[in-house]
Amino acid sequence: MAASPLPSCDTIVVLAPHTRAGATILAKNSDRPPRECQPLFQSPRRVHPQGATVQSQYLEIPQVAETAAVIGSRPFWLWGFEHGLNEYGVAIGNEAVLTREILPSPGLLGMDLVRLGLERSKTAREATEIIGALIERYGQGGAAFYGVDFRYSGGFIIADHADAYVLESSGRQWIARRVADRACISNCLTIDTAGFGSPDVESYARARGWCHSESSFDFAAAYSNKDADDPLTARGRLARSRELVSRNGRCTVGEMLAIIRDHGARGETPPAGDPAARDDSPTLCMHGAAAGTTASMVAELPAPGADTIPMLWASFAAPCTAIAFPLFVAGTLPPVLAAGGERASSDSPWWRFKKIQDLVAIAPERLAPIAWDHFRPLEAAMLERGAEVSRQARKLDSAAREKLLGSFMAQNIVRVLNAQSAAESELTRASH
Repeated sequence: MAASPLPSCDTIVVLAPHTRAGATILAKNSDRPPRECQPLFQSPRRVHPQGATVQSQYLEIPQVAETAAVIGSRPFWLWGFEHGLNEYGVAIGNEAVLTREILPSPGLLGMDLVRLGLERSKTAREATEIIGALIERYGQGGAAFYGVDFRYSGGFIIADHADAYVLESSGRQWIARRVADRACISNCLTIDTAGFGSPDVESYARARGWCHSESSFDFAAAYSNKDADDPLTARGRLARSRELVSRNGRCTVGEMLAIIRDHGARGETPPAGDPAARDDSPTLCMHGAAAGTTASMVAELPAPGADTIPMLWASFAAPCTAIAFPLFVAGTLPPVLAAGGERASSDSPWWRFKKIQDLVAIAPERLAPIAWDHFRPLEAAMLERGAEVSRQARKLDSAAREKLLGSFMAQNIVRVLNAQSAAESELTRASH
């Protein structure tokens, strides 16, 4: 498959009644420049003084009185998140969408909106309305690529234990719809029916001659960029994610991890490093010279009265050659997970898993199973143990919960990095 010239992402949600554990599951692949390190970031709940402001990537805006504790996946040079989870069990993933709107230099990025939505909300509906209000007030704009002035609007899936919403936007206009059971989005507009959104979303389009129907209003048809011939290869990936998620009766975290590792006809086997050797089938786990999957998340969102607590499964670089490991907002993340910048470093878990991805790309059919042999048994053990620890944590007070979860995450990261070291050594020998 030819490399996408621009960033591309996929986000999927399955609501609680359709999952095995009875918890909503949201998954996201963040597809960006393949060597753009994307470490993890954690912020505690904070109270802010009256009149305080917050500096997003390009705009300084008023701060709210209190912000929630969050975990987010943050490209090393950005303030905002590609995806993340807050202490109230709200999870958000975002997409780049190209529309008719010409965006200004200053504005909010989609990544800013993910972080602001997580920090300021307690429910998915509240986060949807917050993001919409921020879009209306400040607009979107500014370079979303490191060193390149490439601008785009945002599409989002926003979920909690009970609800999920698809929000799509163009400049200062937005529209949202509530998800019935499951939904997938990619790098294209999908909302073609009336929803709730900015008050002039329809009149704005009609005034510019973008909406020709006299009866129903179709947001996607009105605002989509007619000059762009699917530059983000979104249609094929959207069809693929819808196909895969529809195959599962009651989805599990493990099944969602398999979906975000999908390589079309190749299954989970990644493509070769040579783009000419790739097939043309749509893939959700992206590998390319200009864009690739650089981080992934699967968030499990149980109801407040359930016997478990919200959990985020994160992985670095391409998910097909990495380990997904469990994280909890209620515990303190190991500091090493925040390490990583522009230059490759052995101190950064992200760069270490990028090394695994690059080694496997030399001969995927032969080398991918070596990585899997080191990683998949450990991941399976963490899936089982993570559920047990989540149930234990639910029964504890906040101090004991934080101690348990912090210790559990620290132990897991030691095991994950030990597995990475062993896999890298074996792959290095096998690749020569």
